[in-house]
Amino acid sequence: MKKEFIIKNARVIDPSRKIDSKGDLFVSDGVFAEKVSKAAKIIDAGGLVVAPGFVDMHAHLREPGQTNKECVESASMAAAAGGFTSVLAMPNTSPAADSPSTVRLIRDIIAQKSKIKIYQSGCITVGRAGERLAPYGSLKNQGIIAITDDGSCVQSCEIMRNALVYAKMFGLLVLDHCQEYTLTASGQMHEGETSLRLGLGGWPRSAEDIIVSRDIILAHYAKCRIHLQHISSALSVDIIRQGKLRGTAVSAEATPHHLALLDSMVGNYDTNYKMCPPVRTQSDIDALIGGLADGTIDVIATDHAPHSATEKDSEFDKAPFGITGFETAFSVCHEVLVKSGALKLSKLISLMSTRPAELLGIEAGSLKPGTPADFVILNPKEKYVYNKTFSRSTNSPWWGKSLCGTVVATYVNGKSVFERK
Repeated sequence: MKKEFIIKNARVIDPSRKIDSKGDLFVSDGVFAEKVSKAAKIIDAGGLVVAPGFVDMHAHLREPGQTNKECVESASMAAAAGGFTSVLAMPNTSPAADSPSTVRLIRDIIAQKSKIKIYQSGCITVGRAGERLAPYGSLKNQGIIAITDDGSCVQSCEIMRNALVYAKMFGLLVLDHCQEYTLTASGQMHEGETSLRLGLGGWPRSAEDIIVSRDIILAHYAKCRIHLQHISSALSVDIIRQGKLRGTAVSAEATPHHLALLDSMVGNYDTNYKMCPPVRTQSDIDALIGGLADGTIDVIATDHAPHSATEKDSEFDKAPFGITGFETAFSVCHEVLVKSGALKLSKLISLMSTRPAELLGIEAGSLKPGTPADFVILNPKEKYVYNKTFSRSTNSPWWGKSLCGTVVATYVNGKSVFERK
């Protein structure tokens, strides 16, 4: 017998088909359907929102090599709790995902342990050292869909240009972490009044702006695609906007923390506000929100970066960069973008689901009949305190704080992988 059910009375939001209205959603044998039999189970979602499952283009799952921080199983459970049904894993594992054997190992772990759909990226360069291109063809044969040295930035223009050209040959999207190293050698937080007062090394916007400019120029002349990760600078937003106006195939992402947090919040040396690139000023936040509104910034990605309590509980300049992000992404973005009136909820869903699926070329981000039944049920009005997690780490500036907007349930291929208790 077919496994069928109906989600009834929900506000159905499907940006892929420009749908935002009250209605029902039909699922049959793991895919969305036009209709189901009268025997189908009914799930009443009155007062709730049903949307395509979120797609995260930027997450660190830490396995292999750093499982004290996170593993594929715990990361997938945290992602499901955050409404994510598809995630692109970064390659800065230990060892790095720069060889077919390592990618194959990760793929096997994902097949055995993941509750959601995890796609793997490979390294741009061997060891993420920025000196020699990784074997893209062999990595693609093992299933990667993108390349990045995230956590590191290729400094050589020649190597980056070659990476773009070769990645295009293999149909791989290039994602770049934009950081000019000589300007950030002592950088611990945004360069400004707060860094000066605290005596912490400053991280200037120009370190990002320079690489953003370089990547867009290289992609323009090579006629290749480039995706720019975790944009934080107002000028970078403008540079990306101009690149798109010239017809360059550039896309970009913003993170929830760069949309919500200010450098002044680092005032008590709280290492949970230390991330790479650093959180900046209100003018940068305003530019990012403007970029999301007009399409300059294409997607919201979490940059989920778990670290152990021992690592984070140290002097600010010794603590690692990064915070967790799966479970708070929707609520933080809902508060900053939707409740503020900056964006409609349907636009936020597109930024977190439909558009990243399009950029990655994966079958996700839609409620269209015949596609996999990956979806999320949301309660935008429900408040909660973020004080429990499926992740192995709790390095979040929102830990113990009240947020608004919950994930009620998450489904992958029509199967429930998370239900809010």
